[in-house]
Amino acid sequence: MTRCIMKNNKNEKSSTDRRKFLKLGLLSSVTAVAGTSLISNLTSEETSTSKEKIRLLTPDGKMVEVDAENVNKYPEAHITPSESRKGIPDRKFVMVIDLAKCKNARKCVEGCQKAHDLDYNEEFMKVQLIQDNPEASPYWLPKPCFHCDEPPCVTVCPTGATFKRDDNIVLVDNDRCIGCKFCVTSCPYSARQFNWGHKDKFKDTSQPYSPETSVPAAEGTVMKCDFCPDMLRQGKLPHCAQSCPMGVIYFGDKNEDIVTNGDETVRFSELIKDRGGYRHLEHLGTKPNVYYLPAVNRQFPLERGFNVDEDIIERYKDVPYVQQLKKDGKI
Repeated sequence: MTRCIMKNNKNEKSSTDRRKFLKLGLLSSVTAVAGTSLISNLTSEETSTSKEKIRLLTPDGKMVEVDAENVNKYPEAHITPSESRKGIPDRKFVMVIDLAKCKNARKCVEGCQKAHDLDYNEEFMKVQLIQDNPEASPYWLPKPCFHCDEPPCVTVCPTGATFKRDDNIVLVDNDRCIGCKFCVTSCPYSARQFNWGHKDKFKDTSQPYSPETSVPAAEGTVMKCDFCPDMLRQGKLPHCAQSCPMGVIYFGDKNEDIVTNGDETVRFSELIKDRGGYRHLEHLGTKPNVYYLPAVNRQFPLERGFNVDEDIIERYKDVPYVQQLKKDGKI
């Protein structure tokens, strides 16, 4: 089921975007993987009793809007490590990040951390300050794992702990990981992290381990962004895309040429073509499945991204541009 949170105070533009979503019937590629309906005892004519609304695509292809409290919350079937290697049939998942919309709200980081039981300093999604050259203005760049079609991490892994699925997703099975860190050193995007010491959260037995959730992690193993395949199996967007308040992150299926940020649903090929989409470090030949839309006609001033956390200013305190912002009293 496709899940999109809708507040009652949506403006006219958002309403137009929702109508486009309904008209096109998009994201069928993602919703089809859910298999079983997640709604229970629902009708489109029920009187609203909840402030939060959820839009769901039923198995017979109909879109319905329901109260969030009526959604069946039963857990999805556990995907074992062996099953996680198969991938979701007939899908080619892809992410598009619109840099013009990003203001470093960091909700994508926080949503990912909560879902994957990460500590404050552990980030699968990193939002970095980038300046392409001294004459250009810096911008914020969200950077997950790029789930490459030619992933060097998979090539160097001696145990098969890191593997590439047919649906474009690259995962880590920490049951097979021996902690050699070959994948860490081979990744040109610095997308991987190593668990150096033991933490109490590694003993969590509330759910069985699966590479599709990366929880619980284990000492002496590698972890990274996983594109949230457990969410995809439910027809939901990854946690980072769901959490972003600005609609920066689009996600969808290349096979059906569809991506959505939850409010707006578009053709992937048209979005990349019309907006000049590109892939980070294209010249390396890794063929990432994360695309970027250039940071042109930005919606927010850069300095707004420093207001969310004092640690952000500390990270970039030696950057001349940031030093000038502080001198001018903008941060």
